[in-house]
Amino acid sequence: MGIYDFKITRRGGDEIPMSDYRGKVLLIVNTATGCGFTPQYDELQSLYELHRADGLEILDFPCNQFGGQAPGSDEEIHSFCTGRFGITFPQFAKIDVNGENASPLYKFLTENTTFSGFSGPMALVLRPIVKKMDKDYKSNGNIKWNFTKFLIDRNGGIVARFEPTESLDKVKAKVEEVL
Repeated sequence: MGIYDFKITRRGGDEIPMSDYRGKVLLIVNTATGCGFTPQYDELQSLYELHRADGLEILDFPCNQFGGQAPGSDEEIHSFCTGRFGITFPQFAKIDVNGENASPLYKFLTENTTFSGFSGPMALVLRPIVKKMDKDYKSNGNIKWNFTKFLIDRNGGIVARFEPTESLDKVKAKVEEVL
């Protein structure tokens, strides 16, 4: 099974196949509107504007599993993100990324990547929070927090996983390498 074998749900409930994105470079992100990483929307939108014409698509999946930081409806979340950050990339229906109700797409992504560790000053804040939620967090592929990113190449291969503490400059550099 590969990335293009999954279906995803748009805001509003319509399902679309991931194969609609065949030939594109994808950055798949689980997000939240009330998170310390929420300002990353600005940098993600800038990256999208810079490289959309080159074939980049950013797929935004709101998730309320980490600290209840995405409590609104799909429409409330979308309104916040477009109003505050001006996002224009596709934003999908809210999902779970871990556990028994996890999206099949995210099950695939987490089963085929590993946690690479937190970096930077936010690592000091995030490590104890995540450890309380998952004592074995360092040795499994589960999503640890909001704004974890997966880079997918034009052939559907997983190129990289970026934890939320990773510099967006590093994400941008890798995206540009893949484009």
